[in-house]
Amino acid sequence: MLLSVYYTVVQWLQQHMLSCPSKKYLHIECPGCGFQRSAIALLKGDFYSSFILYPATIPILCMLGFTVLHLKYKFANGANVLKYLQISIAIVIVVFYIYKIINHKILA
Repeated sequence: MLLSVYYTVVQWLQQHMLSCPSKKYLHIECPGCGFQRSAIALLKGDFYSSFILYPATIPILCMLGFTVLHLKYKFANGANVLKYLQISIAIVIVVFYIYKIINHKILA
């Protein structure tokens, strides 16, 4: 029963993905393009496809989880950890976007 609900939710998410305004109007992918597809692949348990679609998905979700824990338990160095996580995730996003530009994968 619970597994059936889970698959229904994943199917619903696949059918109701938001469109990227940059891709829709400018025909160029933005640095965030691929996150939704990557998150859905992750929900399906396909870690490899998730990483290939958008490498920053797993670190972003880990950072969000750590943020929730930090807000609840007030870790001593939590703010510094979050700062470095944000910087490293930004670097991953920029490097991946540059990779897509170099390999001509940003045009829709």
